[in-house]
Amino acid sequence: MTTMRKGGSCGRSRRHRSVRERFSVGKGRRREDADSVTARLRQSNRADRLRSVLDRDGPTCIWCGREFSSIRLPTTDHLVPRVKGGPSWLENEVAACGRCNRSRGHISPVDWLTDCEQRGWRPDAKRVLRALTAFAQAVAERGGQRRARPYLQGQLRRMQRRFPAC
Repeated sequence: MTTMRKGGSCGRSRRHRSVRERFSVGKGRRREDADSVTARLRQSNRADRLRSVLDRDGPTCIWCGREFSSIRLPTTDHLVPRVKGGPSWLENEVAACGRCNRSRGHISPVDWLTDCEQRGWRPDAKRVLRALTAFAQAVAERGGQRRARPYLQGQLRRMQRRFPAC
């Protein structure tokens, strides 16, 4: 049997306490950890970023060309995926419909443009190249992004080879 100690601890070491015991503050409340605060702040900025991207790119999906509506909601798609080191900067985000964003996953922009064309969609290659170029300029100005930089340079070379008219 464990006895209650001063401060509400029941004698178990911190490592052996349950998640509820570690994060509880008072009765029925959870203390917010740094990750949840960061996620909440990122969520509040997501709508602002989406509005900015729509103002910049227009009301159509960059990958399939369909116009956004109440049924076809816009989302922000990262040109350089987060898992490849792409940040959530405005220059790295484009407007895409939910279907295209989910279907693309972590496929590179050049490969996804080819897939979209094979599916009979009307992707906007000029807009993709413009966004990749703007993101490359932002990385050059702000610095950092050591994981995203080689991926981005490779995508720009492939875009210029694949779509020379852009």
